[in-house]
Amino acid sequence: MAAAPLGRLVLTHLLVALFGMGSWAAINGIWVELPVVVKDLPEGWSLPSYLAVLVALGNLGLLVVTLWRRLAPGKGERGPIQVVQALSMVGTALLAPLWHHVAPVAGQLHSVAFLTLALVLALACCASNVTFLPFLSHLPPPFLRSFFLGQGLSALLPCVLALVQGVGRLECPPAPINGTPGPPHHFPERFSASTFFWALTALLVTSAAAFQGLLLLLPSPPSIPTGAPGPDLRMGAPGVEEEEEEASPLQEPPSQAAGTTPSPDPEAHQLPSTRSACLLGLLAVTNALTNGVLPAVQSFSCLPYGRLAYHLAVVLGSTASPLACFLAMGVLCRSLAGLGGLCLLGMLFGAYLMALAILSPCPPLVGTSAGVVLVVLLWVLCLGVFSYVKVAASSLLHAGGRPALLAAGVAIQLGSMLGAVAMFPPTSIYHVFHSRKDCVDPCGP
Repeated sequence: MAAAPLGRLVLTHLLVALFGMGSWAAINGIWVELPVVVKDLPEGWSLPSYLAVLVALGNLGLLVVTLWRRLAPGKGERGPIQVVQALSMVGTALLAPLWHHVAPVAGQLHSVAFLTLALVLALACCASNVTFLPFLSHLPPPFLRSFFLGQGLSALLPCVLALVQGVGRLECPPAPINGTPGPPHHFPERFSASTFFWALTALLVTSAAAFQGLLLLLPSPPSIPTGAPGPDLRMGAPGVEEEEEEASPLQEPPSQAAGTTPSPDPEAHQLPSTRSACLLGLLAVTNALTNGVLPAVQSFSCLPYGRLAYHLAVVLGSTASPLACFLAMGVLCRSLAGLGGLCLLGMLFGAYLMALAILSPCPPLVGTSAGVVLVVLLWVLCLGVFSYVKVAASSLLHAGGRPALLAAGVAIQLGSMLGAVAMFPPTSIYHVFHSRKDCVDPCGP
């Protein structure tokens, strides 16, 4: 099989990464913009709990996609992907002028426009995991890692945009000799929330354009035997898979290109049940922690060490995912035991961060440079290890073709939902975690 030209390979990797960037950029953008919008919306700081519930309800998108597959079998993922991208672009574009509009509900003012559009975006983002990933079964495994790199950018770029905006900048008044300190002085943002949402819309438009460009690169003539999307890409032959990854045919299975149903090939499309179940379990656990459990406690674990520690943990933690994808492109762990060991290591880091959140507002080493360095380093290592496990597990599942990647998308989404639901009672109902007030030292003598 002839290798594709280098320029075409680089362009395709870039388009796949930009395509992946649009998967969760909308919801990630709303999360990082919360400190700005809560100042003008009637829900105040209870808004994050509302948003967590809406993201959980967004899993209804899985049911919609499942129903569509039943009603239109064999149609592929192009249509659903374009619908998901259209919902994300339109929803974010409407947020820009409408996010601050409120209306009375049951006698109280609520941000109806913001919450409604957030639900639409949650539906789109949740559906992306079960539509974007199966589409990548048409491409060789290295492009799956580029996709996850793009997913990392969907968290990193909104964070960078929020930092440029100046979210959360404040100044503490001079310490008084007697009495309590005055309130902190908050600096205004460099641009408004509306401008932020317009910039976010531009990122989503770029992602949708990248998908259209990717479709243009998919040639219709087949370059592999009919009915088998790469017989060498099997779980049981890692050495052969490495050889296959060097070639990068950008094709759809010929049966799909012709609009017919592909012939079944159990050997090429099924993974060993125990191994695949373990890989899906790793995906569910890592996503439950990185998308549900750990984000819920990040502010509690970092803010006792200062705003700088919190911002560094958020931004550098977001860069850990793209870096892990780059590492997986060069060194991919194919051992189930190795991936399980890495997952346990990440859980050890996460347990320490959870302990810091429980001990907030007075965790160990608070008020020291060592505490700042340790909490930031642990967030980067924890998110980096989990990101590598997610990429490696998904790459191995790629050998099972479209059904395996569909199962991977379901595992990712269900894990994320269970993690978010599990953290809602301790954070929003029982208030197990306690935040530290700005410019107040509760740990002093």
